[in-house]
Amino acid sequence: MDETSKKLVLVTGAARGIGLAATKLFLAHGWQVVLLDIDEKTLTSSFVQLARPDDTMMIVCDVSDPSQVDDAVSAIKKRFGRLDGLINNAGIADFMPILDTDFDIWSRILAVNLSGPFICTQACAPLMLANGGGAIVNIVSISGLRASTLRVAYGTSKAGLIQLTKQQAAELGNQGIRVNAIAPGPVDTAMAKKVHGPEIRADYHASIPLNRYGTEEEIAEAIFFLTSDKASYVNGQILAVDGGFESTGIGLSTLRDG
Repeated sequence: MDETSKKLVLVTGAARGIGLAATKLFLAHGWQVVLLDIDEKTLTSSFVQLARPDDTMMIVCDVSDPSQVDDAVSAIKKRFGRLDGLINNAGIADFMPILDTDFDIWSRILAVNLSGPFICTQACAPLMLANGGGAIVNIVSISGLRASTLRVAYGTSKAGLIQLTKQQAAELGNQGIRVNAIAPGPVDTAMAKKVHGPEIRADYHASIPLNRYGTEEEIAEAIFFLTSDKASYVNGQILAVDGGFESTGIGLSTLRDG
């Protein structure tokens, strides 16, 4: 199979975590992948470790900067001449009390988490349409579906991204681009392992019917499904991949265990 006949997906925030797990899964299924991230050091390390230079491309880029995103898409077009999928995974978080969240923090989180997917989609859609369409998956969060403390900027950005997903699906679907979203619950990423102590982990376990964190690979499987032709009639949907956390609310562990 020559380079131009393989499907190509752009994964933002691909240097680590869910983005890197998705990258590996797409490669395993025969796709080519453009890895995009603002963290050049980690991105370079991941790119080298993948050892797939013919099927991958790395781009250092801030998704909240339209000019950087335009340059990235131009580079993709020059090398591959096509784009079949876009995974808007890049995101940031800063958890703090609402009254301690100043406007600079608020603005930066919304710029990356909400404006970023808007900017990337606006830039990528024409290239996707030139090849007959494709699929976009926005990575939102359970925090966009249910309110929680310390997440005023993060939760609001993800709630906005849920609505943006629906707006994109309504218009781009008519032209051949499906747009859906994945809403992960607690995931056992390196960051979660670092910041979630035993008490927080126990609280999450008590509130999730499956009684555990999800894995990066489980989120990646859902991302791949929504990007693939197996989801060819799925559009405008928000899929919570969370062990039942969002759908059941916070239960009483004593009653559940009994």
